[in-house]
Amino acid sequence: MSSVKHETLVSVKWSLLERFATQVMQFGLGLVLARLLLPSDFGAVGMLAIFLALSQTFVDSGFGQALIRKLDRTEQDFSTVFCFNLVVAVLLYGVLFACAPLISRFFSMPVLTPLLRVQALTLLVGALMGIHQVKLTIRLDFRGMALRSLLSCLVGGVAGIVCAWRGLGVWALVVQALTAQVVNLVFVWLYLRWRPRLTFSWTSFREMGSFGSKLLASSLLHTGYMHLTTLIIGRCFSARDLGYYNRGTQFAQLPVDTMNGVLGKVLYPILVKLQHDDAHLVHVYRKYISMMSLVIVPGCLLLAAVARPLIDFLLTPKWAEAALYLQIYAFAIMFDHVCSLNLTLLTVKGRSDLFLRLEVIKKTISVAMLLAAVPYGVAGICVSRVLYTQLAVALNTYYTGRLFGIGYFTQMLDFMRYFVLAFLACLPAALLCLFAAWPSWLLLAAGSLLALVLYALLLRRDAVALEVVQLVRSSLHRQRPS
Repeated sequence: MSSVKHETLVSVKWSLLERFATQVMQFGLGLVLARLLLPSDFGAVGMLAIFLALSQTFVDSGFGQALIRKLDRTEQDFSTVFCFNLVVAVLLYGVLFACAPLISRFFSMPVLTPLLRVQALTLLVGALMGIHQVKLTIRLDFRGMALRSLLSCLVGGVAGIVCAWRGLGVWALVVQALTAQVVNLVFVWLYLRWRPRLTFSWTSFREMGSFGSKLLASSLLHTGYMHLTTLIIGRCFSARDLGYYNRGTQFAQLPVDTMNGVLGKVLYPILVKLQHDDAHLVHVYRKYISMMSLVIVPGCLLLAAVARPLIDFLLTPKWAEAALYLQIYAFAIMFDHVCSLNLTLLTVKGRSDLFLRLEVIKKTISVAMLLAAVPYGVAGICVSRVLYTQLAVALNTYYTGRLFGIGYFTQMLDFMRYFVLAFLACLPAALLCLFAAWPSWLLLAAGSLLALVLYALLLRRDAVALEVVQLVRSSLHRQRPS
């Protein structure tokens, strides 16, 4: 257990720095871009998200996780996956280039043709650095990941702001994404100095493919579903509505993205080392769920409570419609870490077959729920996401309950304690923002401070909270291996 704690401390130190600094930087740059651009500009880029996300999933094809999980990996394995990723990226770029006019006609937006053809170049760049990122994860080199993320975020964001300020509109967002990817590529190639051999082994491919293929199918289902919403909103409503939806949901995802960035990347390679010790694995797993719930749940509820003054103050009133979507979506996203951690546990144990089965069942039901919600507008679509998340938690915990004895009720006990405490802490802030006729900046400051103070008071004797505080303190100092 001591070695797990030490690895967690060292990894969390750099992962915390990366996530916190990157989130602050992205948040600030995003606010500037939101003030310079229109909601429809963000909506136009959002319409392309599903095509790029599905293509990126095909490029990786589950081989990244297969490499991380394989304890006896060789250089031949790395080179095989690199060649596969690069070939698939080139093929998919050609497909997207050819299909760009059809996609633009589908959305009735001619500008999407050149936008997609340029932004799809990120697939080629990503394929050239995929193995480098896998190697950094295997080595738990979160220092390198932190430096990479900060540099690419800063350079890409500045490039996007300059383009927006010069009146390039939606192209500013494309330039931002492509510049960040190129900076990422240059950094990891200089930092890691690993070079592929450009050889391909069918033996390695088949061995990892048997595991990765099921993850690929699962990822395609999940990615398709997550971006199907933007596809439907863009097709059935407007780019403006999609811009409001994307901005509201991005705010709601801040606590989840932050914690996944800090602990999520640390979790998988550490749990892989415990894959043959079920008792130890379950103990560490439950501890991670409690730690993540401790932060994610109050973060989501606080965002829901202060959504209206938050959007008004940070993005200006032209984004006001995004507040409702933020409030609804927050009640869905707060459960996502429970879902993803359950699937991570199945992956660690090599049960990608169960992973795939769950994704097929969940997405079949959820797509039906999504389509049924379309007549109720964008708000109805957000509500359908809340309902789907409850279904996903119940299904994902079914197999972990059978395999490890930690089913739905056991995991919900770890979660619900922090939900109740966070709800009690954030309720006064929500009432204040609803009824007080104060300026938005004052409502935001007073509501946030009130909720945070109440939550800290309610947690003053919580064992997990005290352990998290100690973990953060320890991660900020140099630790000796125990």
